Formats: sequence, C-alpha cells, structure tokens
Amino acid sequence: MSGPRTRSVVRLDHAVLAPDGHVPGPVPGWTGSRRVVLAAPPLSAFAMSLVSMDDGATGGPPPPGVGRFVFVLEGHLRLDADGATHELESQGYAYLPAGLPQTLTAVGATRICLIEKPYVPHPAGEPRVVVGSRAAVPAEHMHGDPNVHVQQLLPEEPGLDLAVNTMSFAPGAALPFVETHLMEHGLLVLEGSLVYRLADGWYPVTEGDAIWMAPFCPQWCCAYGTGWASYLIYKDWNRDPLADGSEAG
Repeated sequence: MSGPRTRSVVRLDHAVLAPDGHVPGPVPGWTGSRRVVLAAPPLSAFAMSLVSMDDGATGGPPPPGVGRFVFVLEGHLRLDADGATHELESQGYAYLPAGLPQTLTAVGATRICLIEKPYVPHPAGEPRVVVGSRAAVPAEHMHGDPNVHVQQLLPEEPGLDLAVNTMSFAPGAALPFVETHLMEHGLLVLEGSLVYRLADGWYPVTEGDAIWMAPFCPQWCCAYGTGWASYLIYKDWNRDPLADGSEAG
C-alpha cells in the first residue's frame, strides 16, 4: 500500500526533521511571523525554531529566564537590545541573555533560526550580548584536518551556558570518530549533503534538514556530493551536570 512519505524520523535519542513535514504556526507576541518548531520539550531541553518574518514584522523576547541565540538565514534583521541597534544580514547572529528587553524587526522578508534555552547561571560570570557575523569568524581545522572547518560563533566564557558553531566539510570529509558525549545537540543543515549516523541509524540529510541528538547518542557524519556541506550546531556547555543553577561549574 502506498501513501504519503517523509524523510523525518523521531526516536527516543534522536530525530531527523525534513522540510516535507513542517507545520508553520504563529509566534506568540510577534507580528507578521510564522514559526516551525524543530525541537522543544518534551523532545529536548532547549527549543530550536525556524521563523519566517514579513517585511516590518517584529518579535519580542523569549519567556522569562530563557536565553536566546538568533541566526539570520535570509534577509535582514534589525536588533534593538541593551540600548543599541544592530543590523544583522544573512549569516549574522546574536546571543541575548535571559531577561534582556529586545525587539527584532525584519527589514524585508527575513528567515531566522532561533535557539532558546533556560539559562543556568554561574558564580564566576554574567551573560552578555554577543553580536557577530559568520563571515568574520575564522575557520579552524578540526583535529588538524584542512577538510573539516569549525567556526566558533560564541566565546567560551563562564557567563555563557551554551555553544553555537558552524561545521563545514569538503566532499568526502568526515568527523574523525563516532562521538558519544553528555551534550545535547540541535543542528540545522545550511548547505550541501551529508550522511549522518545517529545511534544505529544512517540518514542522508541536505539543506533545510534539522537534527536533534539526545545526550550520549552516538553520532558521526560524512559529506558527499560535489560541493562543501555545512551546518549550524548547538550544544549545552560549560556547566556541571550535577550542580544546580546556583552552583554550576
């Protein structure tokens, strides 16, 4: 029997979410915007969403206690936060601490990726606004491999409880080993094609696909095709798993 098909897969420790299954919905408190939620409780401990904004659409802050990372996929976003205005064009990004008054305004039709998580404080540092552009971030060779590039979009500081990077792979390049670790991941493919191993499954993914990886889910990937492949990847970071919010280390 034939019927509707999808490349999306949801398992207890991982998920692959293809655009063929996206269901847009409203964004509470925003104007002229539609959201596709790619990961959120109870699936994950963080939220990752794609938001399409009409020209002039506006967005407000996340819920109380939640920090936000915004990455511009297409278009132009004006960010008003912490007494300053920032113009974020394609591949521009910002981290905004929990509780910070902020307004996002689309200048023309704009698509963004939002990554949001409840903030875990640290006694050694306070979070701060970080604004940048992927184009200005130097690419480092992962484990010395010139065919695998890492761009660290956020600094490693005690005040920040997450990391967001981009990973880029030349055709045929791969992660050097199968990773199994504590950190939870959210991933959005920006360009190209890869094969991702998640637990005991093997999945072809391409531009627009998203992946969620639970803590300790075995993971590995290899690029294929004729061009480079890259993705945006989030992980919770810089906190002791046994400490509460006031004692995180």
